[in-house]
Amino acid sequence: MTLAATRLQAVDRRLTGVDLALIALFLLGLYLGVSLQITSKIPLTCAPSGFAGLILLWRRRDDIQPRHLAGLLGVIVLYLASIVIASDLAFLSKRFTGLLQLTYGMVISYGLFLTLIRGERRQIAWILLGFCLAIIVGCILESHTGLRAISDRVRDRLYDAGTVYDADLRDQLLYGRIRPKLFTSEPSAVTFAYTHYCAVWLIVSPWRWKLPIYLCLVGLAFVVLPGPTLVLMLLLMIPYLIFLSGGANRRSPTRIVGAIALSVLLLGVTVAVGQSLFAARLNELARGEDASFFYRFTGPMLVAFDMFRHHPWAGAGLTGEPFIADNVMNVYMNSPSFQAAWKITRIGDVLTNYFWLHWIYLGLVGGVIMFVALSVWLRMLGVPSVLYCWAVWLILGQASGSYVGPKTWAVLLIAAATSILNVGAIQRESAGQPWRPPFPRAAPRLAA
Repeated sequence: MTLAATRLQAVDRRLTGVDLALIALFLLGLYLGVSLQITSKIPLTCAPSGFAGLILLWRRRDDIQPRHLAGLLGVIVLYLASIVIASDLAFLSKRFTGLLQLTYGMVISYGLFLTLIRGERRQIAWILLGFCLAIIVGCILESHTGLRAISDRVRDRLYDAGTVYDADLRDQLLYGRIRPKLFTSEPSAVTFAYTHYCAVWLIVSPWRWKLPIYLCLVGLAFVVLPGPTLVLMLLLMIPYLIFLSGGANRRSPTRIVGAIALSVLLLGVTVAVGQSLFAARLNELARGEDASFFYRFTGPMLVAFDMFRHHPWAGAGLTGEPFIADNVMNVYMNSPSFQAAWKITRIGDVLTNYFWLHWIYLGLVGGVIMFVALSVWLRMLGVPSVLYCWAVWLILGQASGSYVGPKTWAVLLIAAATSILNVGAIQRESAGQPWRPPFPRAAPRLAA
């Protein structure tokens, strides 16, 4: 076989079974969120994702491009600068640990990115749909069979005692039943993964009737694993409709106006669904009794605004919660939505929104600079719509914390990869061209 034929074969090759298994392991790691303690201060968060991501990065080493590495290195250098210029260098060691965790999350997510863009849409879609259906079936079994007892025993072994969800009585009062946890630390981990994976499936699936199927998946989830995070499934349709749908005509004025009109309608439906299905939760929120919502949205937002006033240049620094512990307590105590009876054992547990943590850690000026730097890196990766990636990242940030963890950066880079797959595949299909990777693979190494 000639060298040219070898190169052509490498370019046309789809993902192998090993690649698909590693992608599945990466997604499973994000779902479980299991950590391994490397040292007394440094945990390996989402450990299965870490192992899978590093192997994927090694397998895709020939696809790594200099501009990709330059962009990633530039982003990490800026984060390094942010922890150095943040106030009170006594917390530098803690912030450097956060930088290590963030770098780890970005690197393994980049390995997943390189693999996803090598795949064919059907390959990725089947993995995602399989995960979503497995979650549905598992939650049904947990609610109606003895699987709950097995799940609880596994959870007690996998997670620290302080992180295992035990508010079953509250669930019975709000939802009329105990919500499924399905081997995760809490019900919100199940609903977050389901919401994320279903939304990604919507982007990559080539099925013609995928929108009705997606809505069926939404309805099924509301019945089987209720939770306010599922409302985000409807919101995640909006960036898809505005930025990605329509293929080659996605930028035409007529299509954009139509997509915006449909998105406004969808937003109204989202509000109506939330009010009807989660009336008890909303009433609790209106009475100022929903600590979970306060810690996920209201509280982090108020702390971010406080950072804008007191530390606008560099914020608290990565994982700088100990540095601003007094500020957080002052902000919370002065908020009419906060109740003094709520117990706070660790400041990090009451700042669970990675979008607002971006501003808390980096400040107003540093946050803007980092957004620009990350956007430039996304462009270097070949993303067709940076706004789509940030819209998905922002929406899912309302249901997840841990800014320096892999889940945060996997959300961004999975959105980047799937937007490339979606737009590129539609353009090629409309032009009658066969599937091709988004950029040429490097020539295979020749034996000496």
